[in-house]
Amino acid sequence: VQLQAFGGGLVQAGGSLRLTCAAPGMITSTFWGVAKAWYRQAPGKERELVAQIDSDGNITYGDSVKGRFAISRDNSRKKVYLQMNSLKPVDTGVYYCLLADNWGQGTLVTVSS
Repeated sequence: VQLQAFGGGLVQAGGSLRLTCAAPGMITSTFWGVAKAWYRQAPGKERELVAQIDSDGNITYGDSVKGRFAISRDNSRKKVYLQMNSLKPVDTGVYYCLLADNWGQGTLVTVSS
């Protein structure tokens, strides 16, 4: 299943971005039932979990983004969102969405100081 991730860009520290991951080719019932997550990979570092929401709506955040980022979903539109506020330079990286075992292509977020 192809995922479309977009919304990245260049932003100053303290700013906000909203990432979107769309799964137009996924069956709606499947979308409802799978866990959805955002990961990121900074230059020279391993990919890390940013946020995850399971089929019951339970949410997990990485420690470094708690209180600043928010994951949400629109099951009817088959989209997952990541609202990122109070961005810091350390948030810079390529952000990937993951639905079940399907990875999106990544969208680059660059936070300038």
